[in-house]
Amino acid sequence: MVSIQSRDSIGQEARRLQGLGKRVVFTNGCFDIIHPGHVDLLRRARQLGDVLVVAINSDSSVQRLKGPSRPVFPEDERAEILRALDVVDYVCTFDEDTPLEAILAIRPDVLVKGADYRKDEVVGGSFVESCGGRVHLATLREGFSTTRILQRLGAA
Repeated sequence: MVSIQSRDSIGQEARRLQGLGKRVVFTNGCFDIIHPGHVDLLRRARQLGDVLVVAINSDSSVQRLKGPSRPVFPEDERAEILRALDVVDYVCTFDEDTPLEAILAIRPDVLVKGADYRKDEVVGGSFVESCGGRVHLATLREGFSTTRILQRLGAA
């Protein structure tokens, strides 16, 4: 089983890597049932830098956002799946409803969210920009969503 690293330890490593001229990219989400849309987003995010950090909602955070029947996979299993992808370098969790505390700890150079957000809606975007970084809205691959998959299975 892959251990989930703390956002503070990833933040320390991110600053070390940034000191070596590496660009740190950050994205976040529930990543409950990993599907091709997730994989595409992660690949696109990784292309924007040298290191990709993925922050996942904790189980309790997912339940607050998605309801009592979620997540399908517990956080340690979601982290294990993400770490198995060669484009993902670090995985941490956050228990809050937003990833702001993780973003503040990690201080990425690039913050990636799906293009279903507007730039002014991206949590932590203004902080990243104030540190000289940027927000990137990635085009989402059509037709994929965890909710849609669960509906097809009759589980949502």
